[in-house]
Amino acid sequence: METVEDKLQELKKKVQTCRLCRLSETRIRAVPPEGSPDARIMIIAQAPGREENQQGKMFVGPSGDVLNRLFASIGLKREDVYMTNMLKCFLPNCRKPRQDEIDTCNVYIDQEIEHVNPEILVPLGYHPTKHLLKKFNLEIPNRNHFPDLFGKLMVAGRYKILPLRHPATVVHQSANFQKLEKNYQKLKVVTQTCKWHEVCPVKYFYDQGKLSKDWIDRYCKGDWESCERYRMEEHNIPHSDNMLPDGTIDHNLK
Repeated sequence: METVEDKLQELKKKVQTCRLCRLSETRIRAVPPEGSPDARIMIIAQAPGREENQQGKMFVGPSGDVLNRLFASIGLKREDVYMTNMLKCFLPNCRKPRQDEIDTCNVYIDQEIEHVNPEILVPLGYHPTKHLLKKFNLEIPNRNHFPDLFGKLMVAGRYKILPLRHPATVVHQSANFQKLEKNYQKLKVVTQTCKWHEVCPVKYFYDQGKLSKDWIDRYCKGDWESCERYRMEEHNIPHSDNMLPDGTIDHNLK
């Protein structure tokens, strides 16, 4: 029986010899995905940079150095995640991707998500985030409001989506490392469960079938830092059992 690793190895070979779009005519090397087939986290960048184009490997250029520092700051190792690009080939002169190129390369991303079946999808930057929002029928904001999505957890069925800024924002000096590091700390948060979960009324009401699993995924086992119950618990502020993580009161919960 073909394993997930077998399927991914076959996909990597297809990527390396891909001729599906115009980018194959200008690239040096297509860049296949890297990482654990059992990863909980899938990192999705936009496209290979100049160094990646030369070496045929993920994040080996300046952005890779920044990513390594960011991973180290949250105790994450490369081998613990699955890393891929939305487009597998270098964009000439680092231009923006064209929609037909994105549509053509979708065949790989869709297969990777299906094979790896990660818990958390982490798109880096505008185009990968927009692609996932479209794929999972989530609201796509105006581009001016897109920065508000970075570091904000969303839930789409069995997947959690956490858009983050691309490490290249430091390389190109559109953001400083401290700001980016704070952004990536959210990735550490969403891989852990809230310390109050086992004694929280939200878990009790969920176990009773009175709350949907979305509340658990979004807060208790997601971004518990943004949970109003967590904040109040940490500051010893009294709050009612029927208060939801977003701070609203559900009078039907008893």
